[in-house]
Amino acid sequence: VQLQASGGGLVREGDSLRLPCAASGLTASNYWTAWFRQAPGKEREFVATINKQGGPVYGDSVRGRSTISRDNSKDTVYLQMNSLKPGDTTIYFCATGTPRLLTSPTAYGYWGRGTQVTVSS
Repeated sequence: VQLQASGGGLVREGDSLRLPCAASGLTASNYWTAWFRQAPGKEREFVATINKQGGPVYGDSVRGRSTISRDNSKDTVYLQMNSLKPGDTTIYFCATGTPRLLTSPTAYGYWGRGTQVTVSS
């Protein structure tokens, strides 16, 4: 099982980014797929998750500014982030699984490497 997160980069405050998370080795549409982020020295923070029917759940830090969606034909989940702030600067990870607690990083069994997002003011 592999998850490949991409789409990160250096942007300016107020810009937008779309982060794809492509899955291989499993049928991603059968699982919840989530995005977390983690700054150095801090705990991994829940960003958003989506189920196979496309039902989203958002964390407080991005609610209203972000949209999570999925393309089951491509086994890919997308995190569209708008109105980016310097506080959004960190590494973003995607994960998949069948969590009991949707917002807990320990509830997801498969993780990809992160993608760095840097927002300049």
